[in-house]
Amino acid sequence: MEKDYLESIANKCNLFDESDTKSVVQKIQALDEVYEYDNLIEIYNYFLTVSKNPEILMNIIQCCDRFRDKSSLSPLLDLLLMKNQELNKDTFINVRAMCAKAIANLKETSAVTPLLYCLNNKDENYKVRLACADALGRIGDRYAVAPLIEVVKDEGEKSVYLRESAASALGMLGDIRAVDPLVSILETQKGIWDKFTFLKERIIEALGKLKLNDNERVFNALKNSLIDESPQVRINALEAIMESENPNAVETIKTCLYKDKDEEVKKNAMIALYNLIGREILDEVANSCEFSDSLKIEAVSMISEYEEDE
Repeated sequence: MEKDYLESIANKCNLFDESDTKSVVQKIQALDEVYEYDNLIEIYNYFLTVSKNPEILMNIIQCCDRFRDKSSLSPLLDLLLMKNQELNKDTFINVRAMCAKAIANLKETSAVTPLLYCLNNKDENYKVRLACADALGRIGDRYAVAPLIEVVKDEGEKSVYLRESAASALGMLGDIRAVDPLVSILETQKGIWDKFTFLKERIIEALGKLKLNDNERVFNALKNSLIDESPQVRINALEAIMESENPNAVETIKTCLYKDKDEEVKKNAMIALYNLIGREILDEVANSCEFSDSLKIEAVSMISEYEEDE
């Protein structure tokens, strides 16, 4: 399409008139009733370059994301990087975070470098950096592993949420280079229940996704996490140990079932053992005097479901 024609479509949608945002959005959404796929993509991409209204831009990004056409990468990256100097950066934080998510869905490795640029810019808004970290994990390019490791390790990083997001991204990437730094953080933060609790949860999840069945250091780090002060850290560690296929997994989880003080942790230990060894653990809990009535009831309920399935 010629630029003049694209501009005429924008004018028909009142794209340059910000007085009635809802009306503009409705007109943009109605375009898919008029134009075919290729033309729609071209229109949306053009709109991304000329719109200056955050709410309208978020709608256009959603429209692009429905089709996930590679041609949208360039205008999305321009928005993420704020190439249009006329726009106020602070009012486009959510727009840029949404851009990162849409970029991730395109699965284009050429986007890794600009995403890393935003991620590593400590003056950048943390929401944008979080979205970029997640996008790097979902794109799946191993080039992002080393920079993400540096973010997770950076104790001077003012946003612990960013370190959490980077840890999750490393889990998605599944690269063994992440093992040692992730385990090191677990070991140094052992037993601390504070702002690093969620970071430990994400690290345990990441280690679980790496599936390193023969790595004793990883298993020992997960095992030590079963005495962490945070019940959720202990629950996450149980799940990772359950999936580890380590020969000591059953005995380790059973110890947690009998000795942990938190009912929710005990319940998750019982479920993990059920997944590993079957009904016998449910009978053991239901018939033992060492467990609370609530846990016994849960075991009996699971037995009933088991028998129905049989």
